Amino acid sequence: MGVSRVLSRARMAAFLTLALASGPAAAQVTPVKFTLDWKFEGPAAPFLVALDKGHFTAEGLDVSIEPAGGSVEPITRVASGNFDIGFGDINTLIKFRDQNPGNNIKAVFMVYNKPPFAIVTRKSRGIEVPKDLEGKRLGAPVGDAAFAQWPIFVQVNGIDAPKVHVENVGFAVREPMLAAGQVDAITGYSFSAYISLKDRGVPVDDIVLMRMSDYGVNLYGNAIIVNAKFAAEKPEAVKGFLRAFLRGLKETVHDPSQAIESVLKRNELAKKDTELERLRMAIKDNILTPEVKADGYGDVDLVRLQGSIDLIGQSYKFKGKPSAGEVFDASFLPPEHDRRAH
Repeated sequence: MGVSRVLSRARMAAFLTLALASGPAAAQVTPVKFTLDWKFEGPAAPFLVALDKGHFTAEGLDVSIEPAGGSVEPITRVASGNFDIGFGDINTLIKFRDQNPGNNIKAVFMVYNKPPFAIVTRKSRGIEVPKDLEGKRLGAPVGDAAFAQWPIFVQVNGIDAPKVHVENVGFAVREPMLAAGQVDAITGYSFSAYISLKDRGVPVDDIVLMRMSDYGVNLYGNAIIVNAKFAAEKPEAVKGFLRAFLRGLKETVHDPSQAIESVLKRNELAKKDTELERLRMAIKDNILTPEVKADGYGDVDLVRLQGSIDLIGQSYKFKGKPSAGEVFDASFLPPEHDRRAH
């Protein structure tokens, strides 16, 4: 069954549910175009679960979900108004806002409390620590959010950047090139690059996963972002979207194996074991962090976020450096007691 057919059925079910409703609620359906940052893979499960279980419908929303081709695309899609809400890297968002000062696109729910940015390499290529990348070939897609943090990674780890040969490679050939030895290391999201490499038969004991967050790159990761005009005109729709997503997120964390079914029915090429491992890795390393367990889902520590902005500024020249409060708007979040992670 094709992706479009599955999505059409989901939307038809939503319309039938609303058509059967009585009273004014039936006439107050708000369409929402939502964009992921990538394909229908394991980490997308919370959004798809919220759709399949009718959580968006229950909030009076007719949500359509589309995949994307990388971390930059959802930000440009939402900023343009072609999409209302999206899922993208907050660090890319910070730079985009600086480069487009008239666009007030904001993050409203932090999903990846710890970013999945990583350098993935192999011991057999003679690389085990960051300095070992000197004299090696690094494969990196131009639109990769992990590669966007390369200047920070270089700086905080004392790497002599000119000694690393960076090759622009496509997302689709990144892992195959590393598996074949055509490059010595790649940038990517940890749960994507690592598992894809393992899935290609590279021995686990040969894979080196350098999570940038373990090497001084103290940033946040992907967040739910919203178009400024949509947020201003339909704030209740944004709040409803976040309530529905939070339910899907909690259900996904509680039962990843069941949640992954929402991914598999939209991706005919996906393998359950691979996508389930990808999802579990994202939950463990990026979503359900110690900070989230203590403080709950969705919000940010503004001091920490300001530190992230300062860190970005060490290798990126801001036209007008923003404050954390300008980038992240917590006013749409569900109440704190609902966001508890236990």
